[in-house]
Order: sequence, then structure tokens, then C-alpha cells
Amino acid sequence: MSVASFNEDVDVKAEEARFLPENGHYSPRSRSFHTKSSIVSSHYDVHPELVGMENLDAITLSWHNVNVWLPPPRKRPCTSRSVEEAREPKQILKNVSGLVRPGELLAIMGASGAGKTTLLNVLNGRNRGKLKLEGAICINNRKIGKAITSISAYVQQVDLFVGTLTVREHLIFQSEVRMDKHISKENRLRRVDEVIAELGLAKCANTKIGIPGRIKGISGGEMKRLAFASEVLTDPPLMFCDEPTSGLDAFMAQNVVSVLRDMAAKGKTVCCTIHQPSSEVFAMFDRLLLMSEGRVAYLGNSHRAKHFFAELGYPCPPNFNPADHYIHKLAIIPGREAECKERAEKVCDAFENSERGRKILTATKEIHNNELPAGSMAKKSAYKANWFRQFAAVMWRSALSVVREPLIVKVRLIQTIFIALLLGIIFLRQENTAEGVQNINGAIFLFLTNMTFGNLFAVINVFTQELPIFLREHFNGMYRVDVYFLSKTLVDVPTFIILPFIFTCIAYWMIGLNPTVEAFLIACAIVILFTNAAVSFGYLISCVAGTENLALALAPTLFVPLMLFGGFFLNSGTVPKYFIWLAYISWFKYGNEALVVNQWRDVTEIHCTRNVSCPHDGMAVLQQLHFNPDNLVFNIYMLFVLIIGFRLAAFFALLLRARKN
Repeated sequence: MSVASFNEDVDVKAEEARFLPENGHYSPRSRSFHTKSSIVSSHYDVHPELVGMENLDAITLSWHNVNVWLPPPRKRPCTSRSVEEAREPKQILKNVSGLVRPGELLAIMGASGAGKTTLLNVLNGRNRGKLKLEGAICINNRKIGKAITSISAYVQQVDLFVGTLTVREHLIFQSEVRMDKHISKENRLRRVDEVIAELGLAKCANTKIGIPGRIKGISGGEMKRLAFASEVLTDPPLMFCDEPTSGLDAFMAQNVVSVLRDMAAKGKTVCCTIHQPSSEVFAMFDRLLLMSEGRVAYLGNSHRAKHFFAELGYPCPPNFNPADHYIHKLAIIPGREAECKERAEKVCDAFENSERGRKILTATKEIHNNELPAGSMAKKSAYKANWFRQFAAVMWRSALSVVREPLIVKVRLIQTIFIALLLGIIFLRQENTAEGVQNINGAIFLFLTNMTFGNLFAVINVFTQELPIFLREHFNGMYRVDVYFLSKTLVDVPTFIILPFIFTCIAYWMIGLNPTVEAFLIACAIVILFTNAAVSFGYLISCVAGTENLALALAPTLFVPLMLFGGFFLNSGTVPKYFIWLAYISWFKYGNEALVVNQWRDVTEIHCTRNVSCPHDGMAVLQQLHFNPDNLVFNIYMLFVLIIGFRLAAFFALLLRARKN
């Protein structure tokens, strides 16, 4: 049978007839669709771009002549002009057209570098980065923009979860920030229970998700099903999956794809990329899109792909996995590039010139030429939940994460008590003598140094550790940047009040500092403010660095110079003018001066020996250090300013990182 006769096959014609529009709409495939969950659809907020669009519960996704380029790298100062001129944008997708209808499960396959994930990201409007896009993408005969994210779900290849939560708690959090604000708490919990039952997560519902190497959690298959559960919670009509079987064994891979097939059977439109599926898994797909070198090699019924390749002279051997056969024929093998590219080009050209390929191109072109008028473009929030609901949900999750890791809290508490006792024993019961002045000033500075090192490094991974989770959830429209930042910083406030207070209570009286109650309470307040200033600087480093390794490298480099301006290593009156700006942003300067003033301003007598010259009272000590006794309140205010300033800078750094990504 020739390629021409293959295209004239009656069954193929009947199948492709469904591509043609009828009165501006597609005739749906004959299949019994389940209705959308009443819990979710009772109050459905429609994005302005979707206003006037009919039947949003049944989505036909189409794309026409999609071209994607990767821009060349920026010009470097030291690069020669000839090299720069040779650089051109790299084309990743080339005139890709196609469509997928309600009730269908489309598998996008191809060798590495074929453009599968790029096409998927372009279709779902996520993870595009700096890619340059040409072409049109439509939903139900209308061009679509960012609104596609409001009616679609995307299960990405890498599963990212907060491992300290249980499966049920994770889904409850998702329901709070992803479901429409009109849905009641009772209905949200009912929907969570429905999804847990549908995806077979009942056995592990109360099990922690887990953190590799720290907390034992659910299995890989359960984690992948949880990723699906998170996305189907809102019962979206359109679903995208990027290699959902990656890293799973054959049984688990089959289990996950069966979940996708069941979703398609309920009337959803499902698109997924898949890598090396088994023959059993491959047989579950309705439609198949094969890609090679950024072009379409085949799009149609997955079972008829055998005949298409056979007519081109590439028959699939008996008892051989068809998926492996197709990928092998379309792959570019190192050392045989010319031969493989010629074969892949032959397959792509054959499909493009086939009757099926022409019908797909004609149908998608007609859709995009006869699109419905655009709806109202009034501004609408991209978030389903309001600010307060987002804040309550993220705060709840952050608090659970802290409570679920008691070992870290215990370690910090033990460390605080141990160092306070050690410091107290070393400087035990100091007296107001020349030696005592030096020792007390040294103990005060060690107070501050310990509070900085112990607490700054404790928060330096707060944002770097969860940055991938935050970026994904933020871009999925779950919560705002300010909500996440406030929640992560406020949940730590009790810790950084209690621990400095305990440290001061132990070391203060052991060393024998100013014994008045007023001086003690002022010292506690100063140490707490100082600690939070150091923590705020740690947040700033965490947000600026982005990765834990870079943050750990930056921290000492940035705060050690600030420590030099604390008035202990370098007298405050001898700071070079060109470095005075560093002294103004040093929490060591304000904290040390405040504590020293609080210690010595009321001391009227210091005992001196014959052989040692020393200041006669506390005011002399302050004059020697160039500390102003009237600056106590000012220093406390400045610690407040640094806390607010560093946290605002950290927030804007996180906001900039979110926008950049």
C-alpha cells in the first residue's frame, strides 16, 4: 500500500473529518463525559479574556504555525565582532500545527532535543523564559493569552512539595489558595476528600510527604499522584503534564498514565510529553504527536502510526515496542548525524504533504482566521483567593513547617543555653576595675557576635531552600510575593524573641553587668532588636543569593566588614570618612554602643590599681570609646530602622527575582 492509498483510507477520513469546524465549533467525539464537580463549578470566576466563550468545561486546544526561537547570548565586551555576527537565534520549533479535543489523551513524543517540552510550555503559557514566539494558540476558536493558566493545570516533571506537611494538609493548603473564594470551607474539605479517594491516596493521606535524607515520606508513585491531585483539585478542563512517568518503575508509570486516561474519559483535554513509555503505557494514549528537530513527524491516532511508518519503509518489527521504534527512527545519533537528519526530514516532509497533515493545517488555519471576537479585557486579579486568605493559608503552612521540625528548635535552644553558660563562666562575676572594664566590653561584643552568627546563619536558607517551590506556586497564581515574604518572616519572630531573651537572662547576671532591673530590661530589648536586625540581614542575603551555597559564601564577606565598625576592633572616633557609610548600616555599631552606654552611664566609680591607668567612672569609659551617652534611644530607633530597611530590601530582591524568572 502506498502513502497515497494510506491517506485515502475510509477510517482515516472519518477520523480526520472531526477536525473540520461546524458553525465555528468542533463537533465533539462521541463519548459519555462526566459533568464538572458541582463543588468547584458552583461559583466559577471567568477570566476577562474568556468572557463570552462557550462551554469552558469542554476545551479544544489548537495551535497553528508555531515557531519558537532562543535568542542569542548577550554581546560580551571581549568577544570579537566576527564571533558576535555569527551568532543567530536558534530555532527550536518550526511551523508546528495541531489540535487536541475534549476526552483525548495526547502523547507528545520524540528524541531528546526534539522540542517536546518547549511545545508544551508554549501551549500552557508557562516557563517560556526569554523564548521568542510566533504563531497562534486557540481555545474553542479563540486566541488565548495568559488566561490559559486560569483554566488549565500543569503537572511538571520535577515534583516540589513542602515535605513537612502530610498529604491531606498539602491538599487543604492547595484548596485554600487555588479554589474560588466563594466556595465554603466545608465544600473545600469535601473536595479534598474526593480527590484523595479518586487518586488512591487514602492510605497515605496522613503521612508526611517527606524530605530526602531527613524525613521519611511517601513513595515516588504516591508523590506523582499527589502532584496530579494538587492540579485536579479545581477540576480544570485542560491539563498538561511534562514527562509524568519520569523516574518511576513500569508498574507505577502505568498507574500514573491510567490516572491521566481516566481524567480524559471524564471529558478533560489532556496533553503530556512522555519519554520511553512501555508498550502497555503507549497503548493507553488516544492520540500521538511525534516530533523531530522541532517539526511535526506525525499527529493522529496512536495505533495508525504503525501504518504511516510502514508506508515510508520503516515498519515496526513484530513484538517490538512501537514507541521505541518511532523514537529510534527520529533520533539524531552521534556519528551518523547526516543520515539521521535526512531520515527525520523525510518523515516530517511526508506527514506535512500527506492528506492528514494538510487537513490539520487547513483546520487550524481556519480556526485562527475565523476566531470569535475577544472578550472584555478589564483587569482582574490572577489569584483565586483574596489577600487575607492567602496570608492565612501560607502562614498556617509555614507554622506547621516550624512545628514539624522540633529538632532544629531544640538544637537552637541548646546552643543558646550552652554558649550563654560558657560566656557566663568565662567572664564570671566581673568587677568595676580596669581589667573588669576591658572584660565587660569584650563580653558585650561577644554577646552581639554570637547573636549575629547563630541567628543570621539560621535563616540564610529560609528563602533559598524553598525558592523553587515559591516560584512555581507564585506563577501558578496561588499567592502573592508579599504574602509569602511576610509569612516566612513573621513565623520566625517568636523564635528570635525568646532565644535572645533566654541568652541575656543567663549571661547577663553571671557576668555581673549593671544590676538594676531597668538596665537589665533595656539590655534584653537591645539584644532582641539587635538579633532581629542580624536576622533581617540574613533574609536579605537569602533573597539576593538565590542558592544556599552562594548565600553561605556571601554572608561572611558582607557582614564581617560591618562588624569592624562596631566600636570594639576600631574606635568609633577613628573611622575613615570614606567608610563612614558602612558604619551607618552596621547593626554592630548601634547595638554595641547601646549596650555599652546602658552598662556604664550610671557607674560613678571604677577601682584602679597603682600600676594601671584606667577611667575613673563610666562616663570616662564612654569618652574613651567615643560613645555618646545621649545616643541610647537613637541607637534603639536605628536598630528598628535597620530591621525594616533590610526586610524591605529583602522583599524587593525577592520580588525582582520573581519577576525576572
